[in-house]
Order: sequence, then C-alpha cells, then structure tokens
Amino acid sequence: MKFYLSYFKLRFISGLQYRFAAITGVATQFFFGIVIIMVYLAFYESGDANTPMSLTELISYLWLNQIFYSLLTLEYKDREIIEMIKKGDLAYELARPKNIYFMWYFKILGQRLSMVFLRSIPFIAIILFLPAPYRLSLPASIIHFILFIITISIGIFLMTSIVAMYNVITLKTMDEKGITNIFAAVADLFSGGFVPTPFFPNFLQTIGNFLPFKYVCDLPFRIYSGNVTIQDGLFGIIIQIIWTIILVSLGYILTKKLLKRVVVQGG
Repeated sequence: MKFYLSYFKLRFISGLQYRFAAITGVATQFFFGIVIIMVYLAFYESGDANTPMSLTELISYLWLNQIFYSLLTLEYKDREIIEMIKKGDLAYELARPKNIYFMWYFKILGQRLSMVFLRSIPFIAIILFLPAPYRLSLPASIIHFILFIITISIGIFLMTSIVAMYNVITLKTMDEKGITNIFAAVADLFSGGFVPTPFFPNFLQTIGNFLPFKYVCDLPFRIYSGNVTIQDGLFGIIIQIIWTIILVSLGYILTKKLLKRVVVQGG
C-alpha cells in the first residue's frame, strides 16, 4: 500500500505543475457555466411550474458540475495508459513487482485530484459572489453538507473504478475506440454530465437507478442543493459503496486474467 500511496503522491504533485492549464480551465468552465445557466433561466422563465428541481437547486447543481468537472467526468480516458497498452510499453510496467491495476487506479486518482485542486478554489471564490440568480448557493443544511462531503469522496473512488475499466477494456480489445467510446458516452449521460437526471424521462431515470454512474456526481450534487432527502442520501451512500467494491473487484480480476495472455505490440 505504501508504494501505491507514493505513486499517487507522485502523480498528484506532477499534475500540480500545470498551472496555466488550470487557469484556462477555470475561465472555460466559468464561461460554459454562465451559458448553461442562462439557457435554464430562459426555460424556467417560460412559466412551466412542473420542474423537478427549484431554480436555486438547479443552479447549485450546475455550478458544482463545473467545479468538479475535471475530477468527476466519466468521458475522459487516461491517454498515457491507453498508449502504453497499444504501443507495448506495458511490458515495462509488468516488470515491476506490483499490481498493475492498482497502479492505474492510483495514477488516475492522483491526476484527477490535482486537476480539481488547482481549479476549484479560485472558481468557488468567484461564483459565491456572483449576483443572483447566478451565484452558487450555500448547502441546504449542515447535515446535507456533511452528506455531500461523504458522497463526493466516495464518488471520487467510484469514478476512478469506472475510468479504470476503460484501460481493462483496451487491454482486451487493443483499441480505445468503439466499445469504450460507447461506454464513456453512456456513463457521462447517466452521471448527469449533460442534463441533471431529474429532468430525464421516467424510464431513463429507472434505468439510471440501476447503473453506477448517477452515484458519481448526480447524487452528491443533489444532496448539496437539498433536492435529495437525508434518508435517500444515506441509502445512496450504501449503493455507492457497493458499486465501488463491485467495480474495483471486477477490474482487478479481469486485469489479472487478461495479463496472463496479453500480447505486447510494437516489438
């Protein structure tokens, strides 16, 4: 475990070097956040009262989505690991007496956390002081905030286990396109990355409840805003933990199995 924590620390510190990218990321996400909020404001001002979230809840959700976008989005793959598998550099990793799945896991975790660490603090400082209705509201209550911290923390590990599955799939297919692109698109959709899940049709919400993706960020963001009750939040934490255990176990087992018959490409 000490090795994996050191590996995580190395990747985290390495990710902190990209300060200019963080600044441009804050500007980009602020721009998109304002545009998206303006679109929803026009929708709410149309007079339709049958909305699944209040405007305050929705704006908090949308800003949290932008704050944690680089951390929790399920769309991005780790290009370095993907290229390592495709080009045959995986052989160097296999020479190390460590479990390659957990090396991938902690690498992804370290990189993602460093990205959000650089961007989130200045971003939050800006959006907390925007004029109404554009500002980020405070949590619905202290209990909601505590549950948000718990669920977002578990969601980070769940996100990492899902993204690590892209590497496992590539290890099998030797191609990061195709099935991994479909998987990533479905994951991002049901995580609430495009539209908050309460706005989904009922049949899509039912499907989403049985998938792990909504428990990455949709659940924490809705808890923060108060759109989810305390009881539902506690139940959601249980589901998060179960899915994390399932996906980490599945990724570990599949990686171990696939490495027994891996073909090293490129020489």
